[in-house]
Amino acid sequence: MTSSLPVPGTPMIMQWRKWDDSVHWRHECVYLGSDEWGDWVGQPVGWHSARPGVEMDAECLNVTLIPPIGEYAMTVNRDHPRGLRVYIDLAWDVHWGAPAGTENADAAAGLPLITGIDMDLDVVRRFDTQGAYPSGTYVDDRDEWEEHQQKFGYPEDVIEVLEELTAELEEAVREQYEPFDDATADAWLDRLEALNLPPRLEA
Repeated sequence: MTSSLPVPGTPMIMQWRKWDDSVHWRHECVYLGSDEWGDWVGQPVGWHSARPGVEMDAECLNVTLIPPIGEYAMTVNRDHPRGLRVYIDLAWDVHWGAPAGTENADAAAGLPLITGIDMDLDVVRRFDTQGAYPSGTYVDDRDEWEEHQQKFGYPEDVIEVLEELTAELEEAVREQYEPFDDATADAWLDRLEALNLPPRLEA
């Protein structure tokens, strides 16, 4: 995605925002490397995520694929306690660095940064043996998507692109086409595990 990628193993931040530029999730991550599908970042157990009003530490290893199109990010978990294997955030303008014309404290502190706009819709693959969540592959948060179309005034061309992409991703995840198969993400999860990083990012 950029000509000056961090060295694999470098701590970094993934910062989401919403369409109106309000702050959304901030994830402590580590850069893992790139392949034909895009850039991969990881979150070891215990590394922190937060958004306004909510904070949590990662319960399991997870890796996230950032493809060059900038319209989604796919997170894959290993041994998630509630059976969540794949979680794809539909997105807009995902890229390295802060948004143009803005300042970012993490970037100013020297941490590599990926930013993007969270676009509500999510494609999920989950196998919940406790029955508290739907199992299988499905699209989540359609109610939020509909609400935010009105609240934020999403452009029609953006809506059309993401609706089409959501349908394509749902099929790809269900059929486990590369890179949505288990083997692709598992290789990156193995790399993350081999780093044996401590529980919290040390900036």
